Order: sequence, then C-alpha cells, then structure tokens
Amino acid sequence: MNIYVGNLSYRMSDGELREVFSEFGEVSSARIINDRETGRSKGFGFVEMPDDNAANEAIEALNGKEVSGRNLRVNEARPREPRQPRGDFNRY
Repeated sequence: MNIYVGNLSYRMSDGELREVFSEFGEVSSARIINDRETGRSKGFGFVEMPDDNAANEAIEALNGKEVSGRNLRVNEARPREPRQPRGDFNRY
C-alpha cells in the first residue's frame, strides 16, 4: 500500500520517516518530496508498505500523531493524476 504522509517537519529525513513507520511492519520505501529548484522538503512524503494490514494499522495510529513537533496527516495515497501542461500553448 502506498501511504501519503503530510505536515512533516521540514528537517525530517527519509530514514527518520522510515523509522516512524517501521514500528508497524516492513517498509518497502520511504521518500520525502523535495522542491526541484531549492532542494528543500515540501513537507510531505510517501511510504510504501507491502502488508496492507500493517499499513492500515500505521495509518490509524499515526494520523494526527505529533512527530517532530508537527501533527501528521496520514492516509492511503490516491493515484497520481496526469500532469497538465503549464500555460496555454494553443493561443498562438
């Protein structure tokens, strides 16, 4: 299951995110999303857990829990929508 984790501390690392979720079971990957231009954290990330039961348990336990001074928002990630091109390229 792919899990969205929002309201992360901007100082949290991928390893720390993995550690928080590994308490509930195996973590396949843990990744904090960074801004392309600045390289700084955007304050959210994604965790993948192969066991849906463990993932649901982690979601229940961690949603709203304070970690590094911030109350996490945790839920099952929605599928990514196709990106829209920026600007109106058909005007000219």
